[in-house]
Amino acid sequence: MRLFIAIEIPDDLKERIGTLRVDIPGARWVPAEQIHLTLAFLGEVEEAAVVSLDEELGRIHLPEFKLCFSGTGCFPGRHRPRVLWIGLKPHPHLQRLATLVREAVLICGIHQEERPFSPHITLARLKLLPSREFDSFLDQHQKKQLPTFRVHEFTLFQSRLTPQGAVHTSVKSYPLAAGGAGVG
Repeated sequence: MRLFIAIEIPDDLKERIGTLRVDIPGARWVPAEQIHLTLAFLGEVEEAAVVSLDEELGRIHLPEFKLCFSGTGCFPGRHRPRVLWIGLKPHPHLQRLATLVREAVLICGIHQEERPFSPHITLARLKLLPSREFDSFLDQHQKKQLPTFRVHEFTLFQSRLTPQGAVHTSVKSYPLAAGGAGVG
């Protein structure tokens, strides 16, 4: 199974984020219904490891928390961008959740990328060098403010690749404790 662990974004926010789309040459935009905050991309995982992963993820106990958006950017940099994203302000519970998810994945013997967690939501993947439209998008949305949202669970997803693109299906959600800390 091809898997990743993420935080779902509320549907109303997915729609608002989807309205940011503009015509950027070579951009392949993430469909609004698939917008999420990835905590860990696992890739192909053996069926036996999924059982132990489920157990480890179920051991994670953190309070609910709220997240705030923090503007747009790109990876790896503005001169050769490959991914266009909208960022999230750092929050200690989000960072702790990402760390605990990473530890759970490693306990199960599933290989992880070495790069540090960078809270962002992928908006588009870019195939061409930056264009005037790309620069305009970043400049216009650098300080984009969207409503905060409460994180009350995280989810293990299966991602199936099809000719029409990836199809994400929820495998299982893991609740956080109600009554947690607010915006940080």
